[in-house]
Amino acid sequence: MTKKTKEVEKTEKPIKEQAKQKKVLVNEGDTNLVEAIVLSADEQEDISVTNKKEKPVAVEDLSVEQKLTNLYKLQTTLSEIDKIKTLRGELPLEVQDLEDDVAGLQTRIQNFMLDIKDIDTTIGQQRIKITDSNTLINKYKEQLDNVRNNREFDSLSKEIEFQGLEVELAEKRIREFTAESKMINEEIAKCKKMLEERQIDLRSKKEELNGIISETKIQEEQLREKAKQLETTIEPRLLTAFKRIRKSARNGLAVVYIQRDACGGCFNKIPPQRQLDIKLRKKTIVCEHCGRIIIDPQLAGVE
Repeated sequence: MTKKTKEVEKTEKPIKEQAKQKKVLVNEGDTNLVEAIVLSADEQEDISVTNKKEKPVAVEDLSVEQKLTNLYKLQTTLSEIDKIKTLRGELPLEVQDLEDDVAGLQTRIQNFMLDIKDIDTTIGQQRIKITDSNTLINKYKEQLDNVRNNREFDSLSKEIEFQGLEVELAEKRIREFTAESKMINEEIAKCKKMLEERQIDLRSKKEELNGIISETKIQEEQLREKAKQLETTIEPRLLTAFKRIRKSARNGLAVVYIQRDACGGCFNKIPPQRQLDIKLRKKTIVCEHCGRIIIDPQLAGVE
């Protein structure tokens, strides 16, 4: 055996060994040979580690106890937000009422201004009528000097009388519209005075409200963010029911715990068997009287 053949064999052996580690021939049906990839030990270990990683638990797969716990946490978070809102008292409603008053007064003043424009236009038209009537009266008077018979004289006299009545009617309407315009101007002055007072009150109330909001803004934002995260852990059907109960409840409590063998929302007595079902935490139970969701005191962290 020559030196060249020995060197070729030496180089071919490691290549073949690497190929054996990566690929093997699998006999499939005695007809076809299929190449199957054989993974190395490190690669197999990586895959086993990734497979062992825990998958996130779906909302539907949570136990009843976990769902009730998340609901109660959401309830307490929203109750904290309600407490912050109560610190503002009636200020938000007062600000809203003042804003409505200001908007109403501004609209009223605008309507009065439009009425005055219409009155001024009508007065201008009546003055034009007076001018036209006086022109006709002067014309008819000149024609009286050249009448030929009584018929023409009577006709011109009637026309002059008619135009005179038109002048008197126009002057009467001008007086009426002028008086009406004066009354509207007085109403505008009153409305403007009231508007200034309402705007001053609105500015002071807004400053007071903004001061309270700025003090609790950060805390309220944190609570709202926490509430949004908790909502993602509750299935949509249960969350919809929770919001509906909370909206209908006067104090905003949709999840309550047993207090002295009674519902923590309406304080009606709960039968012992129903209390036992609540303590088992196997299903969601609502109060027969108020419809609130009832949980075990220990689940709420109350001894």
